[in-house]
Formats: sequence, structure tokens, C-alpha cells
Amino acid sequence: MKTKPNGTKIIVLGGLGEVGKNMYCVMHKDQIIIIDAGVSFPESELLGIDYVLPDFTFLKENQEKIKALLITHGHEDHIGGIPFLLQSISIPAIYAPNHAKELIAVKLEDRNIRYDNLYVYDENTKLQFGQMNVEFFRTTHSIPDSHGIAITTPDGTIVTTGDFKFDLTPIGPMANLYKMATLGERGVDLLISDSTNVLNEGFSTSESRVDDAVGEMFDRYPTNRLIIATFASNIYRVKHIFETCFKHNRKICIFGRSMENNIKISIEGGYIDHKELLVTPEEANKLKPGEVAILCTGSQGEPLAALSRIANGTHKQIKLRPDDVVVFSSSAIPGNALSISKTINKLCLQGVKVFTNKALSDLHTSGHANEEELKLMIRLLKPTYLMPFHGDYRMLKKHANVGIECGIPKENTFVLKNGDSLSLVNHHIEKGESMPGADIYVDGNRIGEIGGAVLKDRKIMASDGILVIIINVDMKNKELLIKPNITTRGFVLINENEELLHKIEKQAESIIKNLLADPKMNFATMKSEIMSQMISYVYELTERKPIILPVILDIKKSNQTTTV
Repeated sequence: MKTKPNGTKIIVLGGLGEVGKNMYCVMHKDQIIIIDAGVSFPESELLGIDYVLPDFTFLKENQEKIKALLITHGHEDHIGGIPFLLQSISIPAIYAPNHAKELIAVKLEDRNIRYDNLYVYDENTKLQFGQMNVEFFRTTHSIPDSHGIAITTPDGTIVTTGDFKFDLTPIGPMANLYKMATLGERGVDLLISDSTNVLNEGFSTSESRVDDAVGEMFDRYPTNRLIIATFASNIYRVKHIFETCFKHNRKICIFGRSMENNIKISIEGGYIDHKELLVTPEEANKLKPGEVAILCTGSQGEPLAALSRIANGTHKQIKLRPDDVVVFSSSAIPGNALSISKTINKLCLQGVKVFTNKALSDLHTSGHANEEELKLMIRLLKPTYLMPFHGDYRMLKKHANVGIECGIPKENTFVLKNGDSLSLVNHHIEKGESMPGADIYVDGNRIGEIGGAVLKDRKIMASDGILVIIINVDMKNKELLIKPNITTRGFVLINENEELLHKIEKQAESIIKNLLADPKMNFATMKSEIMSQMISYVYELTERKPIILPVILDIKKSNQTTTV
């Protein structure tokens, strides 16, 4: 959908009504800047789907206007879509902070994508694209090099916070409060602000408090092997674990590919010290329990992650010991509580001690701002308009109300959905046109080829299975040569349901003979009729609706076979 070039437009492609696949654009006249290109991970009903992407249609239709992609930080919901975006659209340049740049480079290498226009920025960098001037300010988040972005056009100034929190005792650098306040004094027309933790009152826990709680585990269990599960991208947490292991003379063994990649990049970038502590699994197994800590993925109970395989006893390189201590330095992402609980139960059944984040044990803190921190951001930047982003509807709505409490008029808050846009003209903002869009699914190497019909079939197969009817006919003479052969997968056990399958076979035979009695019968009509009639019959017998798949073999007198 082409957009009119009047004023400055903000077009949202992802990140609204959801936590994930953040992506939006700022367009002034005939030039577009993209901010972030994330993915989200599929919910349980998206069977076989690996990632969910924003709809790139707007960018494809306006490709000649794109000048750059700017990245706020290196989390998957902000950079995960870049390899797929580059396969669809030509992006002249990507600007990212150093840590994110290294993560992006690994992603592109993994997919054999060569891209030479990947540049690093810091908070002193200034960019210009036509009449759009871009500057950056440092924020605090759970990953290094997180930034907010300010874009100034002749029509006004737009500031996006990226993901952030305010932590006055952070492990990494402090957020640049001075620069935020300076932007506020200069004048901010629109603030696009992170809404993830707006439902949490007060201020978030400082990362240093979490470090104290994690460090206490080392003091309490000096002779036990510690297994610590955390988010691979929470580099400051990992940094503290390295420093604590150094202090307690423990070696570190890493399990989980994402953890390995993040730690390698962080060591090379100087974010984590003490690389001499790293040992191989073979070396770790030879050390005394109190001489090693295991750092692994799987804090969300992911079935294939390292901790889940350790809990199941299926990990090839590490087996649980009765005196092991497992620490979940994480909190449950919504929807993951059940899988985490299952993993914890399996660990407890093997007799190990398990510690999770609780009110009295600060083993984790979020990298996102709570309600009072969001108010502080509004007070620092003093925006005229507020557009909450990065959250589901109730989060966005609550964030808008927080803005109203801070003095922003209700009519100046915008709770939008993906595909909506805002129009900024001479410091005045109105809601603009909306463009239709749909989530794009990634299934293996296929992008956008999996539609609703395919997912519907997958759900049916998952719940009711598939029933295959193999039919040998002589279409020329309209004759069924042998009885239909019935086979199933995920419907019923063949050996235990012979009577049921015999009834289905007889019904299929009757339907086929009736259809062959029509001299005008062809393959397509025959296949369609068998499917529709058999679905009704099978449902009457079983109250289930498996996918019916007729396979028609046309056996000709010359012994040639045609399959449909």
C-alpha cells in the first residue's frame, strides 16, 4: 500500500497487541527509516511453525524509499526478523549497537546471507537521511548496548525508548538520564514507549539485588555443583555469574547453543571477563562438585533446551547428581508456567534442590520498566503525544492511562494495532490510514507459504489424525478392481479396531461403486465425493473428523498406473 508523502508518518508493522516482532517505520516525504525487525515465537496452536514475522507488504511496495534499518538492541523480538527481511527486501544499510551488530552477523552467517552494509553506532553517533536527523541515547536493559532513538524531521521529534528500565545500581553502564532530559527540554512531540511491565506497580528490582541473591547460592552451597538456568541474552546476569565463579574458584561449563553464542560474542566484545574459567563438559565431569558451575538454557521449560534434557536424563554429556542445586534465575514468560512446572517436578523427583524466583528470593528481575519507571520516562522526555508499544492490548491501554496521569491529554494518547499509522504535521499528530496485514509464518526455509488452510489441516491431524483410502480402479471400464485399502495415522490403532476399519472399508467400497456407475465420472469429482461422504460416515461412527485422503490408482490393461 503506497502512502501519501505529506508530513511525517509513523507506520506500525509489529509489536502492538503482542509482546514480540517489534517493527515500525518513520517516513518523511519519500524516505523511510525502519526501526527494529523482530520475530515472535509461535503459540501452541501454530503447529510446525518456527517463527512469526511482521507483514512486509508496506516495505515491499515502498522499497525505493527505504534508507536504513535502525536497531535498538540485540534481543530476538527486535533483530530476529532481519535474515528474513533481507531475503525479501533490499535494505541499503543497517545500524546497530556493537553487541547487537555481532549477534546479527552470526544470524546472517548461519543462513548464508552476505551483507556488507552493517554498521555500528553508539550514543554519540548522529545520522542524517534527507530531512530526518537521528540521534541515540543509552538505556538500561538486560542486554548490553541498549539504546533509545530520537528522530527529528521538519514536522517534529519522535522518540522511541526501545526496551528499557531505570536501574540506579546497574551491573552495566547507567542510562543517560541527562540526554533524556535534554531531549525533553528541546521538545518531544511523540514518545513511543515500552509497555511490557506497565501492569507491575512501583519500581523494578535492581540487577544488583539479583546478583546478591544469586551470589548467596554460592555461599550457601560451597561443596555442591550449581546448575544455573537463565536467559541466554541476559548478558549482565551472565557477567555476574562469571565474576561470582571467579571469586569462589569455580569453573564454568556452558550448555545450550544460544548461551554459547551470546557468551562468545560478549567475551570478544569485552562485556564479560574471565574466559579462562570456561571448561568443556568432559573437564567439568572430572571436577569436584564445588569446583564447577553449569550455566545453561531452558529456564522456560523448552523441551529441547539443555535443562529439560538434563531433567529428563537424556542429555549425553551431563547427568544429575543427588546433591546438585538447580537455580532458575528467570521468571516465567506468560504461557510457559506449565512447562516450567513440569521441568521443576522432574528435577525434584531426582532429589536435587531447586530454587526459583520468589518474593523473598530475588533470583531474577525483568529488563523492562514498571509503572513508576514509565512515569519517570514521561517526565524526563515531556512528550506532547504518547504511543505505547511492545505489549498486548491491556498493557497498551494501561500505559496510555499512565500517560494521562502524567498530564498528557487523553486525546493525545494512541492505543493502536499493527497496520495502523500516525501522521505528524507541524507538531500536530492525528491517526492516519490503516493498512491490512497478516502474520507471516516461517516453517523451516519457507517464508509465508503456510496459510490458514495448512494450519487447519495440521490441527485436525493433531486432534483427529488422518485416514487414507487407497483405491485401485480401471477408470476406462469404470470398475473397482479390489477392495479399498484403509490405513490410518493418529486416528485409531489398526490392530485394536479391526471391526471399525472393516465398516469404513465396506462403506468406502459402496461409495466408490456408486460413483463408478456414472459414465461421466472423473478423478477430481470422484476424489471430492469420497472425501465428503466418508467424513460424514466416519463422524457418525466415531464423533471424530480425521483428514480423509483418497489415493486413486488407475490400473490400465497395459499395466500402466496413474495416481491421483
